[in-house]
This record gives sequence, C-alpha cells and structure tokens, in this order.
Amino acid sequence: MTTSQASYGSNVLEDLHLRHVEKDVLIPKIMREKARERCSDQVQDFTKCCKDSGFLMVVKCRKENSALKECLTAHYQNPDFYEECKMEYLKEREEFRRTGIRSKNRLQKLPTSM
Repeated sequence: MTTSQASYGSNVLEDLHLRHVEKDVLIPKIMREKARERCSDQVQDFTKCCKDSGFLMVVKCRKENSALKECLTAHYQNPDFYEECKMEYLKEREEFRRTGIRSKNRLQKLPTSM
C-alpha cells in the first residue's frame, strides 16, 4: 500500500467517524425534522385538535396525541431511518468541508437585484 493510499484510507475512516455531538444532537435533529414531515397528517390532526380545544386540549386530544407519539416513535426507533438520516448528515458535512458553505445557506436564493 502506498502512502497516498494509506492516507486516503484514513481520510475515509475519518469522514465516517461521528463526534458525540453529531450522534446525540445533530443527527437526532434531522430525524425529528424528517419524522415530523413523514407524520404530517398526525401533526395536523393534533394541532387542529389543540386549537379547537383550548385549555381542555390535555383531555380532548389524547387520541391525536397518542397517534402522533406512536408515529414519531416508530421512526425514532427504526434503525434504517437512523442510517438514512446519518448518511444525509454525512453528505451535508462533507459538502460543508469541501465548500465551506452550510447547506441551509447554499439552498437560499441569492438576491437578483442589487
């Protein structure tokens, strides 16, 4: 193995290594965002119930709350979903390291008139 191959191999391993904050904060954040999108029907039902019920939402919206929690928990506990979110994070991190531009900034449109 040449020196360049060895350094390439260590870069690949380094790129796949996750820090504590990435595992416990950043990837779960992506998971929450994606799970809310995938459970959007339950989120809408619960939100509507809460708006319609006012202070009685604790009692009146138990069914909607349970359905929402069940949907979200199913995603949070799914190892395939975690891997999907982890790969999305690693792709964003790699792009940031390459360009120095965060994905949210990259996705924003530049002003057309100056």
